[in-house]
Amino acid sequence: MKEIIALIRPERMNATKQALAAVGITSLTARRVSGRGKGLVDPVLLAGAVRGAEEAIVQLGPRPRFWPKRLLSIVVNDHNVRRTISTIIQVNNQGRPGDGKIFVAPISDAVRISSGQTGTAAVLEAGETIPSPEEAFA
Repeated sequence: MKEIIALIRPERMNATKQALAAVGITSLTARRVSGRGKGLVDPVLLAGAVRGAEEAIVQLGPRPRFWPKRLLSIVVNDHNVRRTISTIIQVNNQGRPGDGKIFVAPISDAVRISSGQTGTAAVLEAGETIPSPEEAFA
């Protein structure tokens, strides 16, 4: 099992949820967060300042700003990791700084509180079965 943690632009949230659901990944947690990457300035804001937009010029301050993002936490079985990551990238890659980041962390165990299921069975999506080793790597 793996936890996929994705930081994406807020305006891409609905498209991301829909795309994940279309490939069978419907269980996720989302939070509103703010942060910044290695870039010092939002390129859209900088372009506005270059055009002379007063609002953009005012927002460009002497220090880096935090920008609103959405943090998605998605725990999936190993056979769904690649599909989940590629779907998130497909929806969110616009070729611009700030498109987001994806982190993958191991999960040692899980427990479904309502049924007591543990391990990989606790994170199966509705109607999903655990594939055989041959199916998982096909």
